[in-house]
Amino acid sequence: MSSIPSFPDDLAVQFEPYLPSANTNGFPSLTLTFATSLDSALSLGPGIQTQLSGSLTKAMTHHIRTFHSAILVGASTAISDDPGLNSRIQGAKHQPIPIVLDPNARWNITESSRVVQTAKERKGRAPFILVNSQNLDDGAVVERKKMLQNYGGGYIGINVDDSGRFKWETILSMLKQELGIESIMVEGGGNVINSLLEEEGNRRFVDNVIITIAPTWLGKGGVVVSPDRKPDPKGQYTQPRLKEVKWIPMEEDVVLCGKLNASSTLYNGP
Repeated sequence: MSSIPSFPDDLAVQFEPYLPSANTNGFPSLTLTFATSLDSALSLGPGIQTQLSGSLTKAMTHHIRTFHSAILVGASTAISDDPGLNSRIQGAKHQPIPIVLDPNARWNITESSRVVQTAKERKGRAPFILVNSQNLDDGAVVERKKMLQNYGGGYIGINVDDSGRFKWETILSMLKQELGIESIMVEGGGNVINSLLEEEGNRRFVDNVIITIAPTWLGKGGVVVSPDRKPDPKGQYTQPRLKEVKWIPMEEDVVLCGKLNASSTLYNGP
């Protein structure tokens, strides 16, 4: 795909406080970023690619990608969108490593997948796909791994919990130790984003949040960002809350930036 014009300097400077910085907790710095409708939907439905960002906010996303070691998405996003997972901003001096969470090895990545084509053309990097360790010896995975290794990518096995999911602490530790990743831009999809927001133990890994809000409603049935409410043993609901908030109008869209290191108790129970 064609490159995206440079992001204007007067706008770029406004995002500097929300770019990755040195993280002292031993894990990569994590930025959560996505585009949403007015009813908190990422897409019209599972597997339906939905355009929400305008041209300027799209340029913002590609600009911010250049400041991260890696881009991370879930398998459903990879399957439905066939993304390039690179920065197409004009004059990009750095390309992040694509990371795909695919515990069940559902993504049938091939030579014709856009992220592989991007790596072939040296416009991006080949992905590393995280799968359940038990799937590493699967014949299809072995073949895909060989193909990706030709371009500098590969597969990495991680143990899953009882529900078949990866633990964020395990993901982040492995990415730092195995690939030297210091910062990650998490871009979707809904399950990935909600899993980071719905548990306090996972929220601690998120440093910055950058959300594009488009002036449209997608209606019921969409894939939404709406983390489950989980009360603590005392019946209190402590929900994530941003601080150091900044709202940045960008053409028809509005971008919300903030730090996710605050929470508030919304309900104390009976």
